[in-house]
Amino acid sequence: MRPIPTLLTLALAAAFGGFTATAINAHLDNRADAATPVASVVPATAALPASVAGQPVPSLAPMLEQAMPAVVSVNTKQVVRVRNPFFDDPFFRRLFPQVPQERINESLGSGVIIDAAKGLVLTNHHVIDNADDVRVTLADGRTVQAEFIGSDPDTDIALIRIPAEKLTALPLGNSDQLRVGDFVVAIGNPFGFSQTVTSGIVSAVGRSGIRGLGYQNFIQTDASINPGNSGGALVNLAGQLVGINTASFNPQGSMAGNIGLGLAIPSNLARDVVEQLVTKGVVVRGTLGVETQNLTPQIAQGLGLAEARGALVTRVLAGSGAAAAGLKAGDVVLSINGQRVDNAQALHNFEGLSTVGRTVDLDIRRDGKPLQLKATLKEQPRALTGDMLDPRLSGATFADLPESLRQSGLNGVLVSDVARGSRAAQSGLASGDVIVAASSGEFTDLASWRASFSPRPQQLVLSVRRGNGGGQLLMR
Repeated sequence: MRPIPTLLTLALAAAFGGFTATAINAHLDNRADAATPVASVVPATAALPASVAGQPVPSLAPMLEQAMPAVVSVNTKQVVRVRNPFFDDPFFRRLFPQVPQERINESLGSGVIIDAAKGLVLTNHHVIDNADDVRVTLADGRTVQAEFIGSDPDTDIALIRIPAEKLTALPLGNSDQLRVGDFVVAIGNPFGFSQTVTSGIVSAVGRSGIRGLGYQNFIQTDASINPGNSGGALVNLAGQLVGINTASFNPQGSMAGNIGLGLAIPSNLARDVVEQLVTKGVVVRGTLGVETQNLTPQIAQGLGLAEARGALVTRVLAGSGAAAAGLKAGDVVLSINGQRVDNAQALHNFEGLSTVGRTVDLDIRRDGKPLQLKATLKEQPRALTGDMLDPRLSGATFADLPESLRQSGLNGVLVSDVARGSRAAQSGLASGDVIVAASSGEFTDLASWRASFSPRPQQLVLSVRRGNGGGQLLMR
């Protein structure tokens, strides 16, 4: 492939609780790591008086006695092949048979039992991602094998099942009722210290715009969230599950400890994902079917807008919900269902958190004048095969980019699979490639990638990102 400049230096969250520890950036967010297991230590504390001046001392203990048994430790193991060029040599392997060619990576996160009768445990996708073995340790010390039910990487939610009896579940609360200033409690296993409780308040709701963390509608809290807290419970004072702890922010990296900036996935979002995983096995998202871009002050002025805010529609895909609603290129979306839209990413994030068939109210500006439209979201395509697009792509399968990469600023489509010996493979396309541009036309995601092939280009050239490099491929 002919080299091209690297498009973007990407790094996924350093402490995502799985099996790697890759720093995003010294000034970006970090997932609450799954921690290496250590022995539990119970700090000694002085007993408080039951009452002061005749008044009972407030305590979280009664609520926690009910809630803590529902929070579990999630232990994972992954067999990793040791990459060493000498192992490819049979002579070397015969001389040194005792040299290990595999190692086992272990990590520890948290989980929450949400259905005691069925043994359903909610945790983070990054806690169990690529695990070969998942075991759950209950608050009473029992350890059981877990069965994988399903996960959604783009919201970092996973569902597993355990066969244990006499379980305690946490009831799901309504996270939409949370207000800034509400008291919350985080329960989990930071650094392997099981059944650890920290408390704080809700610092913000609907937090988004954090690079590298997928679709975002986070609860922000100052309750301490550290490595190993991933997948644990954020509980209100009524003992209801209002969030799943997933990430913390620290400019010095997650291992530097908590600084009071923790993020949790709202329980209402988790409930919707779990329902789809249980009934369908996958999460299906809705989409308006538009391409948008951010506004510049010059564009905003030209469109008669007072400020450079909103998502400028650049293309409306045929047959989409947006097309049926009458949305046009040049429209500016300022809010959706009453939720402010500051830029193109905010609109994309709203779509990604919406279900198929949902009807939304759009507040737009057309030629500088206000206009309200209603649109129904249609199903977002999950994958496309190359022969659906162009014979020259036969043998390849395409998917949308993981949302964590898209939040980091990358647009395009992922080559999820290429059949050996296929036409696409013979032209040099490989699984894991990211197609960022093509002679077929402009595109930003899977839906617009498909639309760009109408009509098919006479010559098909792809700009491909592969690892840290890139190049161009002529598809024959």
